[in-house]
Amino acid sequence: MSGLLVVRPGALTTVQDRGRPGYAHLGVPRSGALDTAAYALANRLLGNAPDAAALETTLDGVGLRALAPITVAVTGAPCSVRAAGRPVAWGAAVRLPAGTELEVGRAESGLRSYVAVRGGLGVPPVLGSRSTDLLSGLGPPVLSAGMLLPLGSGAPEPVTAADACALPGAPAQLLLPLRLGPRADWFTEASLAGLWRSVFRVSPMSNRIGLRTEAGAPLVRAREGELPSEGMVLGAVQVPPDGLPVVFLADHPVTGGYPVVGVVPPGPALDAAAQARPGVPVRFLRGSR
Repeated sequence: MSGLLVVRPGALTTVQDRGRPGYAHLGVPRSGALDTAAYALANRLLGNAPDAAALETTLDGVGLRALAPITVAVTGAPCSVRAAGRPVAWGAAVRLPAGTELEVGRAESGLRSYVAVRGGLGVPPVLGSRSTDLLSGLGPPVLSAGMLLPLGSGAPEPVTAADACALPGAPAQLLLPLRLGPRADWFTEASLAGLWRSVFRVSPMSNRIGLRTEAGAPLVRAREGELPSEGMVLGAVQVPPDGLPVVFLADHPVTGGYPVVGVVPPGPALDAAAQARPGVPVRFLRGSR
């Protein structure tokens, strides 16, 4: 028998790949790894295809048992990595004999680590993706103890550590470039001017659907009433009635009725948002329209 047996599932560990964009018209979010750079590096260290499925852990890691000889790599939030109780490298390809227990520990900084296996995880794809979508429930279930994760097909030889790009550390302050619109006109000019000066904090209520903020100066509406539901995109910054911005992440709903003051473009800023712990200061930076 081959595969990975889940010994300790962790607080929230899911299977993720590059997601399933293009299905918003069916009401299906894009999903996929939140920290795209860390996910890509884990696969690159193993010579995997760029879209190979891997595990995304949240804060306290995961425990797995290799049922056959495998090669793994752990990236993302720095953490202790142990094989059969002995320390092994983080951020590098590590060979595990059959029967070895791999323990990916608590994040030392940041929030999410990525555990890739050579050949990827062979869970069945849904709409072209193996990602777990917490909002719609598509894809494999959240990991639980005793679950068996099948392995994918083989891959080329792993690249050397010297070929891999270094990743930035977890943000001490989250700086999010914001392109105003499409509903910036729903807020007062004074409120928009204050947005660039205000310092928010990451809320403990944040998840894969959205990064919620707290503290900071709430945005004030310039008009009454509500919008009919309209399409939402990755990085959209929606403003609920309390005036505190919510940054939509990979599992975001495809429609919403609260006004979107602006959009954070996909890239390093949203990757940093994936690693921002509750309490981290958040500032929005003026971007091009």
